Amino acid sequence: MKKDIKIAISGRSGCGNTTISKMTADILGLNFINFTFRSLAEERGLDLKEMLTLAANDDSIDRELDIRQVQLAREGGCVLGSRLAIWMLEEADLKVYLDASPQTRASRIVNREGGSIEEVAAFTESRDKQDHDRYLRIYNIDTNNYSFADLIIETDNISPDEIVDLILKAVEKIS
Repeated sequence: MKKDIKIAISGRSGCGNTTISKMTADILGLNFINFTFRSLAEERGLDLKEMLTLAANDDSIDRELDIRQVQLAREGGCVLGSRLAIWMLEEADLKVYLDASPQTRASRIVNREGGSIEEVAAFTESRDKQDHDRYLRIYNIDTNNYSFADLIIETDNISPDEIVDLILKAVEKIS
């Protein structure tokens, strides 16, 4: 495997982006880049909902976030895990899109962060729509069109280890 390989992994909240990106980076000995709204919120002393509210009304927040993560990714071999990784890191050697049903995603988020399944499902659906509309407005990116990804993985009934194995097999083919 070439040491400066760049892997971009995207998907909606609860699809496993962070888990899978980190596991893949660890196994391949690559930098793991996952600079998110949550990261930016922590830097600014806000919670995620406050950060998302600000971002909904200030496109510069998205631009800052996306510029920072792409700059980090361009420094060398890495796994970039973010909502827009496969669109923003155009030079990625492998573009992976993770997908899961709304029910699976809400369940995973509840397991990770707590809350009721109904509230989390409603918040996640609202966030998906806001994200989609914002990315379309700011970048002309339709996050519902990920058919160009090199690898699309339905993650509902498959373990993180199995997902990473699929990615590693794809990496072998391009190395």
